[in-house]
Amino acid sequence: MDYLLTEQQAMIRDLARKIAQEKIKPVAAQYDESEEFAWPIMKILGESDLFGIYLPEAYGGLGGGIFDMCLVTEELSRACGGIALGFAGSALGALPIALHGSDEQKKKYLPDIAAGRRLAAFCLTEAEAGSDAGNIKTTARKEGDKYILNGVKQWITNAGEAEIYTVIALTDKSKGIRGASAFIVEKGTKGMEFGKKEKKMGIRASATREVIFTDCEVPAANLISREGMGFIVALKTLDTSRPGVAAQAVGIAQGALDHALDYARTRVQFGAPISSFQAIQHMLADMGTQIEAARALTYSVAKLVDSGAKSVSKESAMAKLFASDTAMKVAVDAVQILGGYGYMRDYPVEKYMRDAKITQIYEGTNQIQRNVVAANMIKETLKK
Repeated sequence: MDYLLTEQQAMIRDLARKIAQEKIKPVAAQYDESEEFAWPIMKILGESDLFGIYLPEAYGGLGGGIFDMCLVTEELSRACGGIALGFAGSALGALPIALHGSDEQKKKYLPDIAAGRRLAAFCLTEAEAGSDAGNIKTTARKEGDKYILNGVKQWITNAGEAEIYTVIALTDKSKGIRGASAFIVEKGTKGMEFGKKEKKMGIRASATREVIFTDCEVPAANLISREGMGFIVALKTLDTSRPGVAAQAVGIAQGALDHALDYARTRVQFGAPISSFQAIQHMLADMGTQIEAARALTYSVAKLVDSGAKSVSKESAMAKLFASDTAMKVAVDAVQILGGYGYMRDYPVEKYMRDAKITQIYEGTNQIQRNVVAANMIKETLKK
């Protein structure tokens, strides 16, 4: 479908697609098997200026928005959801600075992120604070011109590979989540360590580790916004970034459908390509329709975010849950179309199925997204 992309947006999409097809697709299985972080691909993305597409020109970016980021994330994920996450995860880590950081913080950190010289990561989740993000235990105690951080963040995307971390920690435990604050912590800061690289079902080319803070000294100048704003920073960041997860899901779904279509055209059973069988045609038709619906919703919400709308929580949650549910269903159907071959690692659709699952879980499970959608709908009804 024609989504009326501007000339620049079409160029961005085409560039991302070219990189995905020529550089990522040939090595996707290799990185999935080795579980290495795809630094050579990150370097190519940096040299292509894609890391800065959503950041302001004043800080080294290209002045685009979340919609532009979604275009890139979708195309990269069409080839490999795990490698694409190196790009998208860095955006998640950079957004708290871009949205709420001071001018000095933006000047110090965003140009390197925009150029791909340094990746970013976002540290919110903990062992007892997954869906219940308000239950974080990591603390930040102020001493003079610095804060002392203690705690453990879990399942952090890009951890160990990124150089810049935005961290949510409690500066006033007596206030609960209203006492949370946001900080910028640089890799190499004394008292900051990383846990083992997690062994995952999917997105294996993405690095996932614990980030451990033990009397970690962070300059007071690295406080984002002000004390007590941490949870608001986190929620605004996630509302802004969730269309990116939706775009990743759309890309994974499209990649799975691409392979299913290719296979259906060439696989012969009962003397004819299986694409001639109505049962297969109906599956393909449903897959294509669901992807297009997810893409349309994702693009619409991304544009809403870029418009500066005051509240996008409901819409971002809708896009994330619908696109990720679609990705899982499409990937499972792609495996079914390939039959026994679909279950084998010689064919990539089993990887798409494994990669799709996480999109229903991270940045808020789809059950939490439905809570957000329903709560907003009820609140809107009460205002009428």
